[in-house]
Amino acid sequence: MKEFAQAVGGDRVNVHLLLPPGAEPHTWEPRPSDIIRLSHADIFIYTDAEMEPWVEGVLESINNPKLFIIEASQGLPLLSIDNLSQLHDDNFVKKKSTHGGVDPHFWLNFEYDQRVVDKIANALSKKDPEGAEYYRTNAEKYKKRLQGLDLKYRKELSNCKCKEFIVGGHAAFSYLANRYGLKQISLYGINPNSEPTPKKMAEVIKLARKYQVRAIYFEEIVSDKLAQVIAKEVGAKVLVLNPGANLKRKQIESGVTFLSLMEKNLENLKYGLICK
Repeated sequence: MKEFAQAVGGDRVNVHLLLPPGAEPHTWEPRPSDIIRLSHADIFIYTDAEMEPWVEGVLESINNPKLFIIEASQGLPLLSIDNLSQLHDDNFVKKKSTHGGVDPHFWLNFEYDQRVVDKIANALSKKDPEGAEYYRTNAEKYKKRLQGLDLKYRKELSNCKCKEFIVGGHAAFSYLANRYGLKQISLYGINPNSEPTPKKMAEVIKLARKYQVRAIYFEEIVSDKLAQVIAKEVGAKVLVLNPGANLKRKQIESGVTFLSLMEKNLENLKYGLICK
């Protein structure tokens, strides 16, 4: 969301990410300094109450009548956690939802991202009418980059030997899987702090052997321990699949972006799915 806002706002805005580098977004909570920052902000962008359950309470506690709030997921057709493209078993217990039982990782659908970019451009234009044309131009430029990324994924994942990919962590990639005709198999649901049962581990290992996977994926800001266990059992390589929710400090300093993360994801997926 920060990258989208910066791309649209350019040098007419000052964009700040509340989430510290390397923090896990599902469990992070704002500090007093963050609440003070929100009290003086013009626009606040968040994904939804499933991803940031602290938002409602914080917004009720601040006095900032000029604050324009963008719930990025509003109006988007979100996936139900009851229909995630992942392996389920009788021991899988879904995290209780605070917002209709939906999967909040919608930004891994690049068509949805284009709609969010438009929302940001509209909000900035209302706050700063003199810059409206500037924001619209920037939004169109960035949307073209998202369109290009979407087309690249569609083309390069269309001719792969495998359609199944295994994540040794939580089910963050259902939107990506659904858009490109893939199947995500994850060790647990949308809560990254869950722990798989031994039965679930055994079933995932069995599926990894069945599909003869070449790679097991993990997220950089979540431990790779379980992915390593599965990979060792089936003789697969361990690769990163980044959901793009946050960056580590070194990544920020080296200029890593959401778009470059998604390019790397595509490269790693193509290896694991054996794509021509």
